[in-house]
Amino acid sequence: MTHTTSESTWPGKISAITLFVEDLEATKRFYRDVFRLPVTYENDNSAVFTFGNTIINLLKSTAAPELINPARVADPDAGSRVQFTLPVDDVDAMCKELTSRGVTLLNGPMDRSWGIRTASFKDPGGHIWEIAQ
Repeated sequence: MTHTTSESTWPGKISAITLFVEDLEATKRFYRDVFRLPVTYENDNSAVFTFGNTIINLLKSTAAPELINPARVADPDAGSRVQFTLPVDDVDAMCKELTSRGVTLLNGPMDRSWGIRTASFKDPGGHIWEIAQ
């Protein structure tokens, strides 16, 4: 079977993830302070941060319907439906560092039954981030 270029590279890497946020300024400040990353692009409705080869686009929830109609933007208190995991060498040390940056952990550090040590926290938009060793 012969594959065209587009078929052979599908699905490839994820280049961007857009997170809907109610308070863009607070969430942007959180990402700068917690992840120690610069804003790589911004406008009135969004701020972009680069995590390795993936960009995280923080988008005001009021601008989100234009992207996803006819789907509906969920309220932040509707519950979590996603978790992002960042690998770290030492979960315990990173938890101490995150706490010093103003982060409140949701759980951990803890050893999981599948053999990984993890801890989780959330950003001001309610998105869950996990660190894993």
